[in-house]
Amino acid sequence: MTLTDQIKKIAESKPFYAVAGAGGVAVDNLRTLRHRLRKQLGARRVEVRETAKELPGKARETVVKSLPARVRKYADTTATQASRLYDDLAVRGRKMVTSVSHEAAQELREVSETAKPEPASKERKAPATKATPRAKKPTRA
Repeated sequence: MTLTDQIKKIAESKPFYAVAGAGGVAVDNLRTLRHRLRKQLGARRVEVRETAKELPGKARETVVKSLPARVRKYADTTATQASRLYDDLAVRGRKMVTSVSHEAAQELREVSETAKPEPASKERKAPATKATPRAKKPTRA
């Protein structure tokens, strides 16, 4: 597979789109934050500057502390849901196979019953044939 094909495959994958979507959320949040900060600058300019300086550190601290726990919880929940889905699909598949197998067995029984030869009677009758007239034997004189 060429590098172009690999890049195309990655660029068309769900994880790629998820990462792009997360980036979009981050950009939207940063824009919202920027607008809020501009509004607050007028009245609390000094306070905002101090907060803005501390934000990256607080954000990192929050992410470092809370993200692993959130990811773990999400992974556990997802694994549980995937396991349930897998089990549900297996049960459904088993029911389908059992149903189809039962139907096939029923059809086989029906076919075998109709294909059974009639029981032979104790007295076998010879097949009915037309009696052909016998030619008379010439008499000796």
